[in-house]
Amino acid sequence: MPMQQGGGDDGCKGQGNQDQRATGNRARDSGAPSDSPPPFPSTESPSSENKQKLEHEDEQQPGASLPEDALVEILSRVPYRSLRRFKCVSKPWLALCSATDIRRRSPQTLSGFFHFGVDGLMFHNLSGRGPPMVDPSLPFLRRSYKRVTVEQCCSSLLLCQCGKSCSEEYDYVVCNPATERWHLLPPIVLPDGQPHILDPSNIFLGFDMATPSSFLVFAPMSSYCDEFAEVAIYSSDTRRWTFMQSNWGGKTFLVGNPECVFLNGIMHMTTHHSSVATVDAEGKVWRKIEIPGIMPNRYDNAMASIGQSQGRLHAWRIDYHHDCKLHVWVLMDYYSGKWALKHTVNVLELFRTHCRKDVESYTMFAIHPECDLIFLTDGEEMTMSYDMDNQKVHVICTSEEFLGGLPYTPCFAE
Repeated sequence: MPMQQGGGDDGCKGQGNQDQRATGNRARDSGAPSDSPPPFPSTESPSSENKQKLEHEDEQQPGASLPEDALVEILSRVPYRSLRRFKCVSKPWLALCSATDIRRRSPQTLSGFFHFGVDGLMFHNLSGRGPPMVDPSLPFLRRSYKRVTVEQCCSSLLLCQCGKSCSEEYDYVVCNPATERWHLLPPIVLPDGQPHILDPSNIFLGFDMATPSSFLVFAPMSSYCDEFAEVAIYSSDTRRWTFMQSNWGGKTFLVGNPECVFLNGIMHMTTHHSSVATVDAEGKVWRKIEIPGIMPNRYDNAMASIGQSQGRLHAWRIDYHHDCKLHVWVLMDYYSGKWALKHTVNVLELFRTHCRKDVESYTMFAIHPECDLIFLTDGEEMTMSYDMDNQKVHVICTSEEFLGGLPYTPCFAE
């Protein structure tokens, strides 16, 4: 990804000392030189203290019996969270697991969530243990900007609104917290030469880890009655905006980010009329896909949310009118707009309560990109994960520290 460099590799390199020599009693004659080697291997066993020291030094060497190429190939297939733990073994392990080529090739999965707390932007590890996977203060941006606001997270990249002062002037920046590289978006200049002011809620970031050097930004531009007649699309490859006339038709009122999914080169955005508006990267294919289970044009219905898991678009909604049931659908066919009901569950049972008070609101805020694991919160004190396969519940947090957030998967490729 053509981004500015904001930091360097961390970690240090070290080498262990393996220069050990066997010593023993020598049978010498008077003419033998004093430094002649012994005629037979030593028969004297090393002391227990020396033996333990030798064994400990061998254990500190990463894969001492494996060729270096084989060891690199093995470690490049280990999840990054495991590599972080391996760094604590010794200095040689720290140097090896900090190697850039291993880190770039290491397979990544959902690592945690960016979320907002009393101290600003925070990060909650999916494991619930250890320091944050990345520094949520984004220090590489703070060196250039006084204030930084995260608008959206698309897999591994963040879309941020950044200001150099307390004034209303600000920039939009796309950054990779794992590599600390960032890219400044140029302003949108309309064909008549007038600048267009971006609406923070209607900017949609698209990124695919299969092509880590590129990203897209979609900026629908409203016209009459806040409908979107035109969309500006930014490509990091060309470093410029292109303008495309919308073919969504009437009544396309977008909910705004982060209610969007970039999947298979297509941006998906939810609307207020129970549908998903889609557009491809080139602005040539436009679709609107109706979401099942919601009455069109009914604003008293809870709107559906979308996400991607295992390469398919998913949609979900909690029906507060029928015992707080959560419905999860998966899109089976783009062209026909056919959905399949994947799972239903009573949210009240998950949170071990018998009834819902008027002020209570439950939210499913994410789905795991690689399995049927979903994440929910009551918005007050409890956040949990729920496995739709085995129907097991895991409580993640029972305080106000973490009440949902933006799912994040690190990417070290450039």
